[in-house]
Amino acid sequence: MLMGDNNRIVFIVDDDDAVRDSLSFLMKSIGIESRSFASATEFLEFYDDNIAGCLVLDIRMPGMSGLELQDRLNEINAILPIIFITGHGDVPMAVEALKKGALDFIQKPFRDQDLIDRINHALDQDHDSRNILSEKREILDHMDQLTNREKEVMELVVQGNPNKIIAADLDVSQRTVEIHRARVMEKMRARSLAQLVRMSITANSDP
Repeated sequence: MLMGDNNRIVFIVDDDDAVRDSLSFLMKSIGIESRSFASATEFLEFYDDNIAGCLVLDIRMPGMSGLELQDRLNEINAILPIIFITGHGDVPMAVEALKKGALDFIQKPFRDQDLIDRINHALDQDHDSRNILSEKREILDHMDQLTNREKEVMELVVQGNPNKIIAADLDVSQRTVEIHRARVMEKMRARSLAQLVRMSITANSDP
């Protein structure tokens, strides 16, 4: 079960004790819960993708680096937005991280407000992503209730084919298509063709 907005957590992963303490205090000062980890490995042992929030991650760390942690999270299809903390000369690595799906990066030294703005943006994106994922799961659950023939009819309907063409393609009567179409609308809980089309697009979109 997804945790609500009030349970969002900013995960801080940095091997520097002073940085972790400073960022934890900053989050507390604006009323956002945070959890700190001294290494990528320590974070992975705790990580649960059902916990909403974002990840503030040092790009350079001993052991598993920030980029390597990002790769690991990508491998398990994690949706947690990542903000990288970078030092002087780390911009090429930060650009690589953005290409791999990181949300943003911020260079040291940075203003507290600049980081807060990025974190608020990341939390908003995480909220939106989880809503979309929840909607997609619900749509896929409805689609699982369709028979194979109903799935065929739905696919042809959302392509814009009229009943007459669908009947010819499937070698059935128009009345049979009408019955299947009505069952598709009912099982998918779609109130209109436009809504059914949007459901199909959502179901086939990337996670």
